[in-house]
Amino acid sequence: MDEAIRAQVGPQEAFLANSADIAVYGGGAGGGKTWALLLEPLRHIKNPDFGAVIFRRTSPQIRNEGGMWDESQRIYSLVGGTQRETTLEWAFPSGARIKFSHMQYESDKYNWQGSQIPLIEFDELTHFTKSQFFYMLSRSRSTCGVKPYMRATTNPDPDSWVAEFIAWWIGEDGYPLMERAGILRWFVMIGDDMKWGDSPAELQAKYPESLPKSVTFIPAKLEDNPALMEKDPGYLANLNALPYVERMRLQAGNWKVRPEAGNVFNRGWFEIVDEIPAGGIECRFWDFAATKKELAKEDPDFTAGVKMRYVNSTWYVLDVVCDRWGPAEVERNFLNISLQDADAARQQGIEYSVAWEQEPGSAGKRETWRLVGLLKGITAHGIPSRGDKLARAKPLAAQAEVGNVKIKRGPWNDAFLNELHNQPAAPHDDRMDAAAGAFAQTLSGGRVQQSANPFYS
Repeated sequence: MDEAIRAQVGPQEAFLANSADIAVYGGGAGGGKTWALLLEPLRHIKNPDFGAVIFRRTSPQIRNEGGMWDESQRIYSLVGGTQRETTLEWAFPSGARIKFSHMQYESDKYNWQGSQIPLIEFDELTHFTKSQFFYMLSRSRSTCGVKPYMRATTNPDPDSWVAEFIAWWIGEDGYPLMERAGILRWFVMIGDDMKWGDSPAELQAKYPESLPKSVTFIPAKLEDNPALMEKDPGYLANLNALPYVERMRLQAGNWKVRPEAGNVFNRGWFEIVDEIPAGGIECRFWDFAATKKELAKEDPDFTAGVKMRYVNSTWYVLDVVCDRWGPAEVERNFLNISLQDADAARQQGIEYSVAWEQEPGSAGKRETWRLVGLLKGITAHGIPSRGDKLARAKPLAAQAEVGNVKIKRGPWNDAFLNELHNQPAAPHDDRMDAAAGAFAQTLSGGRVQQSANPFYS
């Protein structure tokens, strides 16, 4: 039993042994962060007055398959815990309690007004606001004999308040400074300003009315979690398959990498070829410059259509059209090019579909229904957009980086590659969005499950 719930040697053990008032653990994915948070309260479960609260930003994140609640069942039942699933609590024979809770909205922090909590933990600290965290710090109080303290886990996010909070432990290159891992620093809050010092005495000399709090950061990556690597040897391959920015954050633990030119897409990833293998499936996906408001801009969006073929586990970008057409031109070119594509595909015995980004609401559904009617004999879909454009492009970027996306030589090559390479700073993303849509459609076999009349779906 002891072996089943023992901390792993290395960063996890160092995190659990640390004496800081506030300790932040993690960086890369798979470093054993959740397990460490669940183990921490167990040192106090024989104290009848002890209580801990473990936060995730939303309730579904607690209950998700394989999430914190599922993991807690693997641990707490071994030490006599009794679960209360309706309230997401564990009670122990002594009377000690561990509760899981969410803080989805900013105002949810006030639900804890008047609370005294010996141990407060946050899973994925970057998901919480700075004010939520520091409000809960004011609830970090104890009368049970346990000195109140806070623990948190996190993955890198360079634009979060957490990146600033742990900046002393991070190098200029974005990677943790290992010689500083686990070292304590102290801070006091003077108004809204955080004042740091290397010792409590240093701060007390400057700010005698304030009580310093100690903080540390302990980095960890998948390689620090041999138990997970043994159980799931394919997990590292999954991390390595992420697009560059996510891979640098979640696999390498980099706190400063951001989407910038050459990071989301790099033109060097794309081989330009003259011959395309026969067979496979094709899709041309359209990103329409849709609104009058956009057309009134000084630099209006383009209508772009990207044709892509998937064959032999490789995606080939066959053709890109992109221009600022008026509404009548958009429809004429859309219909003519779709018919030409479909006819060429039939002659080669290739399965072809055409798809476009469907605007939200009933007007978008009506337009999809109308366009499908105009394309009789062609597999056609309107695809509701989900997430931002950069997020939708990441699966395509991941395949491009490993050489699985090639480009047929053509006069459109340079404009297409320049737009992709310069994301997200490029002034337009229409070609990128159309390419991401074509990639997703060929990946799914060119089929979308929807009702016969999308207006009534």
